[in-house]
Amino acid sequence: MSLLLINCAADRELQAVTDSKKGGNVISEEVLGKWNRSCALCHINGEAGAPIIGDTNSWSERILKGEDALVRSVLEGLNSMPPLGYCMACELEDFKSMVNFMVGSG
Repeated sequence: MSLLLINCAADRELQAVTDSKKGGNVISEEVLGKWNRSCALCHINGEAGAPIIGDTNSWSERILKGEDALVRSVLEGLNSMPPLGYCMACELEDFKSMVNFMVGSG
């Protein structure tokens, strides 16, 4: 059963990456690797209330706050998301790229 869930999450992640590239929002392989190890866990299925990658409804209110506020939420943590969103190896530009990737803007 768990293998099926892993495959389902991987399929959804692959679809999100494919969709973002169609929209012109390409993320580097290095940053995508960091995203896979730290952000994907919650942002693919909306775990603990996390906004789902590419889901306009999930991101609509957050987008209105602007990129700086979104990145500040990642750095400081918000609700169930810990500070730095589990990515201790990420730089500020990585976080900006990941936020834009998840929101669907580039």
